[in-house]
Amino acid sequence: MIALWNGRPVPHRLVAMDITGNTIFIPGATSGIGRALAVALHERGNVVIVGGRRTELLDEITAAHPGIHGYRIDTADPDDIADVSRRVIAEHPDVNVLVPMAGIMQAEDWTDPAAFLATAERIVETNLLGPIRLIAAFVTHLRTRPDATILTVSSGLASVPLAATPTYNATKAAIHMLSESIRLQLAGTSVGVTEIAPPAVATNLMPGQKESPIAMPLADFVAEVVALLQAQPDAAEVLVEKVKPLRFAEQRGEYAQVVDRLNRLDPHRS
Repeated sequence: MIALWNGRPVPHRLVAMDITGNTIFIPGATSGIGRALAVALHERGNVVIVGGRRTELLDEITAAHPGIHGYRIDTADPDDIADVSRRVIAEHPDVNVLVPMAGIMQAEDWTDPAAFLATAERIVETNLLGPIRLIAAFVTHLRTRPDATILTVSSGLASVPLAATPTYNATKAAIHMLSESIRLQLAGTSVGVTEIAPPAVATNLMPGQKESPIAMPLADFVAEVVALLQAQPDAAEVLVEKVKPLRFAEQRGEYAQVVDRLNRLDPHRS
Protein backbone atom coordinates (compact mmCIF):
# COMPACT_ATOMS: atom_id res chain seq x y z
CA MET A 1 0.00 0.00 0.00
CA ILE A 2 1.25 3.51 -0.87
CA ALA A 3 1.00 5.99 1.98
CA LEU A 4 -0.87 9.20 1.12
CA TRP A 5 -0.85 12.73 2.49
CA ASN A 6 -3.72 14.96 1.27
CA GLY A 7 -4.27 12.49 -1.54
CA ARG A 8 -0.66 12.54 -2.76
CA PRO A 9 1.93 9.76 -2.41
CA VAL A 10 4.45 10.15 0.39
CA PRO A 11 7.93 8.93 -0.66
CA HIS A 12 9.59 6.26 1.46
CA ARG A 13 13.25 6.21 2.36
CA LEU A 14 13.55 2.67 0.88
CA VAL A 15 15.76 1.36 3.72
CA ALA A 16 14.09 1.20 7.13
CA MET A 17 15.91 2.68 10.13
CA ASP A 18 15.87 0.82 13.43
CA ILE A 19 15.61 3.09 16.47
CA THR A 20 18.07 1.03 18.52
CA GLY A 21 21.29 -0.95 18.08
CA ASN A 22 23.03 1.64 15.89
CA THR A 23 26.34 3.44 16.13
CA ILE A 24 25.47 7.09 15.45
CA PHE A 25 27.74 10.06 14.73
CA ILE A 26 26.11 13.45 15.37
CA PRO A 27 28.41 16.40 14.62
CA GLY A 28 26.75 19.47 16.09
CA ALA A 29 25.37 17.73 19.18
CA THR A 30 26.76 19.78 22.06
CA SER A 31 23.66 21.97 22.43
CA GLY A 32 20.06 22.38 21.34
CA ILE A 33 18.31 19.78 19.22
CA GLY A 34 21.54 17.89 18.51
CA ARG A 35 22.36 17.34 22.15
CA ALA A 36 18.81 16.39 23.14
CA LEU A 37 18.56 13.96 20.21
CA ALA A 38 21.95 12.43 21.07
CA VAL A 39 20.87 11.78 24.66
CA ALA A 40 17.50 10.36 23.59
CA LEU A 41 19.10 7.98 21.08
CA HIS A 42 21.74 6.94 23.62
CA GLU A 43 18.99 6.09 26.10
CA ARG A 44 17.41 3.81 23.49
CA GLY A 45 20.41 1.52 23.26
CA ASN A 46 22.47 3.18 20.54
CA VAL A 47 26.18 3.91 20.65
CA VAL A 48 26.28 7.68 20.21
CA ILE A 49 29.27 9.77 19.12
CA VAL A 50 28.87 13.53 19.41
CA GLY A 51 30.95 16.18 17.71
CA GLY A 52 31.37 19.90 18.27
CA ARG A 53 33.84 22.76 18.34
CA ARG A 54 33.77 23.43 22.10
CA THR A 55 35.68 20.81 24.07
CA GLU A 56 34.18 21.94 27.38
CA LEU A 57 30.69 21.09 26.10
CA LEU A 58 31.90 17.75 24.76
CA ASP A 59 33.41 16.97 28.15
CA GLU A 60 30.18 18.00 29.86
CA ILE A 61 27.92 15.74 27.78
CA THR A 62 30.23 12.72 27.95
CA ALA A 63 30.59 13.11 31.73
CA ALA A 64 26.83 13.47 32.21
CA HIS A 65 26.04 10.50 29.96
CA PRO A 66 28.64 7.73 30.29
CA GLY A 67 28.94 5.77 27.07
CA ILE A 68 28.56 8.79 24.78
CA HIS A 69 31.82 9.51 22.93
CA GLY A 70 33.01 13.01 22.04
CA TYR A 71 35.16 14.37 19.19
CA ARG A 72 36.15 17.95 18.60
CA ILE A 73 35.20 18.91 15.04
CA ASP A 74 34.69 22.19 13.20
CA THR A 75 32.09 21.47 10.53
CA ALA A 76 32.96 24.72 8.75
CA ASP A 77 36.52 23.44 8.14
CA PRO A 78 36.81 20.91 5.29
CA ASP A 79 40.17 19.58 6.47
CA ASP A 80 38.85 19.06 10.00
CA ILE A 81 35.81 17.23 8.64
CA ALA A 82 38.02 14.89 6.62
CA ASP A 83 40.46 14.22 9.48
CA VAL A 84 37.88 13.69 12.22
CA SER A 85 35.65 11.57 10.00
CA ARG A 86 38.57 9.22 9.31
CA ARG A 87 39.21 8.96 13.06
CA VAL A 88 35.57 8.24 13.86
CA ILE A 89 35.38 5.50 11.22
CA ALA A 90 38.69 3.98 12.34
CA GLU A 91 37.81 4.01 16.04
CA HIS A 92 34.11 3.14 15.61
CA PRO A 93 33.95 0.90 12.51
CA ASP A 94 30.35 -0.04 13.30
CA VAL A 95 29.16 3.52 12.71
CA ASN A 96 26.09 3.22 10.49
CA VAL A 97 24.16 6.45 11.08
CA LEU A 98 25.33 9.97 10.24
CA VAL A 99 23.38 12.99 11.50
CA PRO A 100 25.01 16.19 10.14
CA MET A 101 23.36 18.41 12.74
CA ALA A 102 25.53 21.54 13.02
CA GLY A 103 23.88 24.71 11.80
CA ILE A 104 23.71 28.45 12.41
CA MET A 105 20.82 30.86 11.98
CA GLN A 106 21.36 34.61 11.85
CA ALA A 107 19.26 37.58 10.80
CA GLU A 108 20.44 39.44 7.70
CA ASP A 109 19.73 42.80 6.09
CA TRP A 110 19.74 42.24 2.34
CA THR A 111 19.30 45.94 1.56
CA ASP A 112 23.02 46.43 2.29
CA PRO A 113 25.65 43.99 0.95
CA ALA A 114 28.13 45.10 3.58
CA ALA A 115 25.64 44.01 6.24
CA PHE A 116 24.80 40.54 4.91
CA LEU A 117 27.44 39.06 2.62
CA ALA A 118 29.89 37.75 5.23
CA THR A 119 27.04 36.37 7.32
CA ALA A 120 25.46 34.68 4.29
CA GLU A 121 28.75 33.05 3.30
CA ARG A 122 29.27 31.74 6.84
CA ILE A 123 25.76 30.25 6.93
CA VAL A 124 26.27 28.49 3.59
CA GLU A 125 29.65 27.14 4.75
CA THR A 126 28.15 25.67 7.92
CA ASN A 127 24.61 24.68 6.95
CA LEU A 128 25.13 23.40 3.42
CA LEU A 129 28.78 22.70 2.70
CA GLY A 130 29.23 21.15 6.14
CA PRO A 131 26.63 18.41 5.60
CA ILE A 132 27.78 17.85 2.00
CA ARG A 133 31.38 17.35 3.15
CA LEU A 134 30.32 15.09 6.03
CA ILE A 135 28.25 12.91 3.73
CA ALA A 136 31.16 12.74 1.29
CA ALA A 137 33.42 11.63 4.14
CA PHE A 138 31.06 8.87 5.30
CA VAL A 139 29.07 7.58 2.33
CA THR A 140 31.61 4.98 1.17
CA HIS A 141 31.87 3.55 4.68
CA LEU A 142 28.10 3.62 5.19
CA ARG A 143 27.64 1.55 2.04
CA THR A 144 29.67 -1.22 3.68
CA ARG A 145 27.20 -1.45 6.56
CA PRO A 146 24.21 -3.79 6.15
CA ASP A 147 21.73 -1.13 7.33
CA ALA A 148 22.81 2.51 7.30
CA THR A 149 21.15 5.92 7.47
CA ILE A 150 21.94 9.50 6.61
CA LEU A 151 19.64 11.55 8.83
CA THR A 152 19.55 15.10 7.46
CA VAL A 153 18.12 18.13 9.25
CA SER A 154 16.27 20.77 7.27
CA SER A 155 13.56 23.09 8.64
CA GLY A 156 9.98 24.19 8.19
CA LEU A 157 11.61 27.30 6.73
CA ALA A 158 12.67 25.18 3.75
CA SER A 159 9.02 25.47 2.67
CA VAL A 160 7.93 28.89 3.97
CA PRO A 161 10.38 31.83 4.28
CA LEU A 162 11.11 33.85 7.38
CA ALA A 163 11.95 37.33 6.12
CA ALA A 164 14.69 37.94 8.68
CA THR A 165 16.79 34.89 7.68
CA PRO A 166 17.05 34.58 3.87
CA THR A 167 20.24 32.52 3.70
CA TYR A 168 19.20 30.16 6.49
CA ASN A 169 15.91 29.54 4.63
CA ALA A 170 17.81 28.89 1.40
CA THR A 171 20.29 26.45 2.96
CA LYS A 172 17.47 24.46 4.54
CA ALA A 173 15.59 24.35 1.24
CA ALA A 174 18.81 23.04 -0.32
CA ILE A 175 19.14 20.37 2.39
CA HIS A 176 15.57 19.27 1.66
CA MET A 177 16.22 18.87 -2.06
CA LEU A 178 19.63 17.32 -1.43
CA SER A 179 17.93 14.72 0.76
CA GLU A 180 15.33 14.00 -1.90
CA SER A 181 18.00 13.63 -4.57
CA ILE A 182 20.59 11.49 -2.80
CA ARG A 183 17.80 9.21 -1.59
CA LEU A 184 17.12 8.45 -5.26
CA GLN A 185 20.81 7.91 -6.04
CA LEU A 186 21.28 5.59 -3.05
CA ALA A 187 18.22 3.51 -3.85
CA GLY A 188 19.30 -0.10 -4.12
CA THR A 189 22.14 0.34 -1.62
CA SER A 190 22.07 -0.33 2.11
CA VAL A 191 21.92 3.42 2.85
CA GLY A 192 18.62 5.17 3.47
CA VAL A 193 18.08 8.91 3.73
CA THR A 194 15.64 10.39 6.23
CA GLU A 195 15.03 14.12 6.65
CA ILE A 196 14.00 15.75 9.92
CA ALA A 197 12.26 19.09 9.37
CA PRO A 198 11.95 20.95 12.69
CA PRO A 199 9.59 23.85 13.34
CA ALA A 200 10.75 26.66 15.63
CA VAL A 201 12.09 24.84 18.70
CA ALA A 202 12.94 26.42 22.06
CA THR A 203 16.74 26.49 21.75
CA ASN A 204 19.40 29.20 21.57
CA LEU A 205 19.69 28.94 17.78
CA MET A 206 18.72 32.64 17.59
CA PRO A 207 18.51 35.29 20.33
CA GLY A 208 15.18 35.07 22.09
CA GLN A 209 14.13 31.82 20.44
CA LYS A 210 14.31 29.79 23.64
CA GLU A 211 11.75 32.08 25.27
CA SER A 212 9.54 32.51 22.20
CA PRO A 213 5.89 31.55 22.79
CA ILE A 214 5.69 30.10 19.27
CA ALA A 215 8.67 27.76 19.76
CA MET A 216 7.99 24.08 20.46
CA PRO A 217 9.50 22.87 23.76
CA LEU A 218 12.73 21.01 23.04
CA ALA A 219 11.83 17.92 25.06
CA ASP A 220 8.46 17.65 23.30
CA PHE A 221 10.07 17.98 19.87
CA VAL A 222 12.69 15.30 20.47
CA ALA A 223 10.16 12.92 22.04
CA GLU A 224 7.89 13.27 19.00
CA VAL A 225 10.81 12.80 16.58
CA VAL A 226 11.95 9.62 18.33
CA ALA A 227 8.38 8.29 18.42
CA LEU A 228 7.99 8.96 14.69
CA LEU A 229 11.32 7.28 13.89
CA GLN A 230 10.14 4.23 15.83
CA ALA A 231 6.62 4.16 14.35
CA GLN A 232 7.62 4.97 10.74
CA PRO A 233 11.09 3.51 10.18
CA ASP A 234 10.80 3.76 6.39
CA ALA A 235 9.48 7.35 6.23
CA ALA A 236 11.42 9.76 4.05
CA GLU A 237 10.54 12.73 6.24
CA VAL A 238 10.10 13.06 9.99
CA LEU A 239 7.46 15.75 10.45
CA VAL A 240 6.15 16.65 13.89
CA GLU A 241 2.62 18.01 13.88
CA LYS A 242 3.76 21.59 14.53
CA VAL A 243 5.80 21.78 11.31
CA LYS A 244 3.08 20.47 8.98
CA PRO A 245 1.38 23.86 8.43
CA LEU A 246 4.69 25.11 7.01
CA ARG A 247 5.71 21.96 5.13
CA PHE A 248 2.35 21.62 3.35
CA ALA A 249 1.31 25.28 3.06
CA GLU A 250 1.72 25.45 -0.71
CA GLN A 251 0.16 22.05 -1.26
CA ARG A 252 -2.90 23.10 0.74
CA GLY A 253 -3.23 26.40 -1.15
CA GLU A 254 -2.38 28.36 2.02
CA TYR A 255 1.12 29.57 1.19
CA ALA A 256 0.47 33.33 1.22
CA GLN A 257 -1.52 33.15 4.43
CA VAL A 258 1.10 31.04 6.20
CA VAL A 259 3.94 33.35 5.05
CA ASP A 260 2.01 36.34 6.36
CA ARG A 261 1.18 34.70 9.67
CA LEU A 262 4.72 33.41 10.21
CA ASN A 263 6.30 36.80 9.61
CA ARG A 264 3.80 38.70 11.74
CA LEU A 265 4.65 36.37 14.64
CA ASP A 266 8.43 36.57 14.09
CA PRO A 267 10.11 38.34 17.04
CA HIS A 268 13.14 39.18 14.83
CA ARG A 269 11.30 41.18 12.20
CA SER A 270 12.06 44.87 11.96
